[in-house]
Amino acid sequence: MKINFAFFGGEPLSVPILGILKDNGLMPSIIICNPDKPAGRNLEITPPPTKIWALNNDIPVLQPEKLDSTFARELKSFNLELGIVVSYGKLIPKEIVNMSKLGLVNIHPSLLPLYRGPAPIVAPILNGDTKTGVTIIKIDEEMDHGPILAQEKTKLNEHELIENLEKILAEQGGLLLVSILPNYVAGKINIKEQDHSAATYVKKITKADGEINLNDDDIKNWRKFRAYHAWPRTFFFKEGKRIIITDAKFEGEKFIIKRIIPEGGKETAYRS
Repeated sequence: MKINFAFFGGEPLSVPILGILKDNGLMPSIIICNPDKPAGRNLEITPPPTKIWALNNDIPVLQPEKLDSTFARELKSFNLELGIVVSYGKLIPKEIVNMSKLGLVNIHPSLLPLYRGPAPIVAPILNGDTKTGVTIIKIDEEMDHGPILAQEKTKLNEHELIENLEKILAEQGGLLLVSILPNYVAGKINIKEQDHSAATYVKKITKADGEINLNDDDIKNWRKFRAYHAWPRTFFFKEGKRIIITDAKFEGEKFIIKRIIPEGGKETAYRS
């Protein structure tokens, strides 16, 4: 199937989903991603992984700071049939939502209407959910609000780290999109409105969210360790110094810290 589409993508799901699309003969005409930004200890200006993938695959890239009328005019020149949105992180204005014949579809890594917002993969880990999944929606003007094209569940076992779950959901979402896209393009998908009365919302993660209290409930600390393992990582304070937890396990209903990085020091085994 040949289709002229744009891909709006951010981290962490975009690159693996782009790989799945490519493997199935679906290459975007244009990729839209976030601007380059300072990263690392030396704060070097660094392109996002989505941009690197685009350049490696000879696909034009746009990196707008704002989705304004200037950007909309530039995008319109591609005469797009469809837009695919993955982890983009910006509310897309009506002018762009309605630009292409088939609109914009979004792979959202939760079972919408649960966990609308910027941290839908973290939330089910923190809440101890037994399942999560992916939902493909047609984007409207509100955040994660549009009607559902397809949804698929996956089980959780209280041991997934955030980065493992990201990989699972990226693969699940990419394959689900590939499976429904022919019917969507042909107008054969039964679109279902979300139950907006059941919607829940999650906030953006901050560095402060990673702090744990060693006297808290053990399962709560284990869930925080798993949810924030990639960023901002979990940490606690001892004698005024921040201690980052790099490895831990949950055994015998106990949260057991295995390895740490003391503030200003190197990684070492933890001794309470």
